[in-house]
Amino acid sequence: MVTRFKTAINTLASALVALILTGNAVLAQPTNNYEPELAWDGNPDLNGIWQAIGTAHWDLQDHEASAGLPEMGAIGAVPPGQGVVVGGEIPYQDWALEQKQENWANRLGADPETKCYLPGVPRATYLPYPFQILQGTGKIMIVYGYAEANRTIHMDKETPEAAPLDTWMGRSHGRWEGSTLVVDAQDFNGEAWFDRAGNFASSSLKVTERYTPISPDAMMYEATIEDPAVFTRSWQISMPLYRRLETNARVVEYKCVEFSEEILYGHLMKKAEE
Repeated sequence: MVTRFKTAINTLASALVALILTGNAVLAQPTNNYEPELAWDGNPDLNGIWQAIGTAHWDLQDHEASAGLPEMGAIGAVPPGQGVVVGGEIPYQDWALEQKQENWANRLGADPETKCYLPGVPRATYLPYPFQILQGTGKIMIVYGYAEANRTIHMDKETPEAAPLDTWMGRSHGRWEGSTLVVDAQDFNGEAWFDRAGNFASSSLKVTERYTPISPDAMMYEATIEDPAVFTRSWQISMPLYRRLETNARVVEYKCVEFSEEILYGHLMKKAEE
């Protein structure tokens, strides 16, 4: 009886392993063989409303649940989540790791998001709000809801041009490599964070993004981060993006400045006389 029971368990385990492996193969097949619909210019059609699902906007790396705003209980806490950093490690230089830890300790007032500043790249992509991609003639525009952020990807510049000045969103130049939109973004002001955990870069940051359709309603987003002033080597993040399928889906502006005035300008306000 015991022998037959063990045999049955082993058979069931083998079947489950085979099912999992088969399922993975089935899931992987559309990704590898998917041929996206083409836009008017003969390139993959990325037009639409997209959004990331996950906890990368809290922390790019694996993280446990933690208290964010203790006075708000669970509403203000940070949920646990799986990281999106390839290999799991952000290769900070020693001084930069200390700065990151200091950012985390002071995050409630230091995070640029709390002040309604533009989110930068790649953070704008995985904030918990939808964004819209619009393919045009020689340009691709991405419109984000948060803080009315947007960026233009210049597809018509054979030689990328430097921006006249550094900005929160930087300057983006793109090209197609097969079905993948590749975007080089740089000329940042070095003030943006990558997430609420305090991960950051300097104005030397260069981001190489890859947008690859993997199904009619999903694409893989990958970004290579380079900043020799902060990191010991380049590193990557990777996550899927999903098309919003609601009827008349749209990006609704999140005008957040009015909610940040006390943090930004409270020290300048005239105090009422007692």
